[in-house]
Amino acid sequence: MSPPRRPDPPAMQTNDVRVAAAGTAAWAVALVVLLIVGLPPQDRWWLWVCCAGIGIGLFATWYVPRLQAGRARQEAERAARRETPR
Repeated sequence: MSPPRRPDPPAMQTNDVRVAAAGTAAWAVALVVLLIVGLPPQDRWWLWVCCAGIGIGLFATWYVPRLQAGRARQEAERAARRETPR
């Protein structure tokens, strides 16, 4: 028989927008470094990788607050339904 399982810890609160912005900034720095260093023609695709990373990071910075607001709204609706007697 296995020992009883401990309860899961609560979810860690993070600032996801800050994480997305930091990743976007890191891709921007990488792009600048690659532009300064210069790349041979066969390796220029790395510039597009950096551009894609910046684009995805900007999208995440825009989308994450909306996602979190939607989740909070759903949780509030669930809590309201639980409190309403039938």
